Amino acid sequence: MSDIKFSHTSVLLFECIEALNIRDGFTYVDCTAGGGGHSLEIAKRMGPNSRLICFDRDKNAIAAASERLKDYLDRVTFVNDNFSSLGSVLREMNIDNLGGVLADLGCSSHQFDVPERGFSYMHDAPLDMRMDTDAPLSAYNIVNQYSENDLKRIIYDYGEERFAPRIASAICKARADKPIETTKELSDIIKGAIPAASRIDGPHPAKRTFQAIRIEVNAELDAITPVIKAASANLVSGGRIAIISFHSLEDRLVKQTYKELSRGCTCPSDFPICVCGNKPSIKEITKKPILPSEEELTVNPRSRSAKLRVAEKY
Repeated sequence: MSDIKFSHTSVLLFECIEALNIRDGFTYVDCTAGGGGHSLEIAKRMGPNSRLICFDRDKNAIAAASERLKDYLDRVTFVNDNFSSLGSVLREMNIDNLGGVLADLGCSSHQFDVPERGFSYMHDAPLDMRMDTDAPLSAYNIVNQYSENDLKRIIYDYGEERFAPRIASAICKARADKPIETTKELSDIIKGAIPAASRIDGPHPAKRTFQAIRIEVNAELDAITPVIKAASANLVSGGRIAIISFHSLEDRLVKQTYKELSRGCTCPSDFPICVCGNKPSIKEITKKPILPSEEELTVNPRSRSAKLRVAEKY
């Protein structure tokens, strides 16, 4: 595995490690192993009586992380699956000492930088965007087969793109002549759909639409709430969950789920006593998210939008 080329700079690395409050004798989970950056730092600190479980949907990531953690393989288990399966995997492995869970949401640098993966509008490549290359749904399917209404919905909801109706219409018009097959073709269609005055400033005109399609391909938002709830249900008292998000949709889900699990009683405010019996299962450690330092932003500009939120099991 020494020839694996998997480049990824771990975001908020030491902030995450500090947040997890790693102690010997517990099991830790990295839900998004990527190139193994966070996983390696967890493994270095967790002690001989601990265990690390690393999830990733990307086989290349699993291979790269395995190589990077080669000195700790006696204490590391790799799971080539979506981290939404956290609860079932913990049950299957009979884990009853879960001390911490980390999830670094979004894509790895590797996925953006390898043109053939089709994640980036900066390269000309086949439309793909699958984190799991065996998954049946790709960006090509969405761009060429979704209805105009569905395209408009995902571009608006997941990309927060105000020109979603124009872009969806342009995609459907272009594919009526021939299928849209590459990232460059799609990027050019998007640019043509956005008014020239709105392309002068701000991010690349295709950025939001590519983000939206990628989220739909990988059902990225669907796994966030389940993984937080599974972590909350399985963590030992004092165990931590740390989630890094990269855009407002992810961060909103993390924040909402933390608040739901830390609220406890859900009875109407005018009830004289609690009848629901719900107790808070976690407490929020970070009332405001932890952001990258100026030093990290200089070294890794891609960390710009990262937000780390941490919670602790009661």
